[in-house]
Amino acid sequence: METSTKVTIGILCSSFAIFQVLFHFISYWFSAKVSSGYNSLSTDKKIEWNSRVVSTCHSLVVGSLGLYLFFFDEPTILDPLWGDPTLVKVNIAIASGYLISDLLIILLNWKVIGDKFFVLHHCTALTAYYYVLKDGILAYIANFRLLAELSSPFVNQRWFFETLKYPKFSKVNVINGILMTVVFFIVRIIAIPPLYFFIYSVYGTEPYMRLGFTIQCTWITTCLVLDVMNVMWMIKITKGCIKVICLIRQEKAKNSLQNGKLD
Repeated sequence: METSTKVTIGILCSSFAIFQVLFHFISYWFSAKVSSGYNSLSTDKKIEWNSRVVSTCHSLVVGSLGLYLFFFDEPTILDPLWGDPTLVKVNIAIASGYLISDLLIILLNWKVIGDKFFVLHHCTALTAYYYVLKDGILAYIANFRLLAELSSPFVNQRWFFETLKYPKFSKVNVINGILMTVVFFIVRIIAIPPLYFFIYSVYGTEPYMRLGFTIQCTWITTCLVLDVMNVMWMIKITKGCIKVICLIRQEKAKNSLQNGKLD
């Protein structure tokens, strides 16, 4: 086994172990320290809370590293299909370790946090990452897809606010909701056209043909599955955002009417 392969497997296994420890031990201690409402939650709520804490930690790590690699990793920028994936593979290995860890947590707690779309998402991403880690191909594209994780902290924070019963119209809740919608749209929806334009631009070229039929199909299929889910989630988020904006306007109109009567 090559040294680079051993390192990759080591990073993946370490990532899996760290995220398991975060879920089973650290999140319980940390959450109780930073949130007075955590201890009053039910066991089921604590399981999902801890799962989302781990998700946020993962997103911050791979999203930040992915952003750096997206702008500064010259080998993969110069050759998105076959560029040296050494640094990107580190990020992909971390993400893969998390996905396997989260899949295990979901399956073991299916009645609480089971979600077939999450399972589909994780399995689809792992299928694509397998080829990056195994053959060192499409590293730039895989890292580009990882930037979608930058939206997860805002999605998780919305759930935390809702669980702690923060008022929907509270300033922090509204600001987070706006940021969640904007960031999700940027990293998961706006990112779609450039990706497929790139696929179109390299289709039929010698580097593309060298990928082989299996990898070509896997690349396109996994992207389509992930993007369909992203569009579905974006529609859901947008409906929620519009609903809150309408409620805020109704509340303001109601307050204005009441103030007018008082005057």
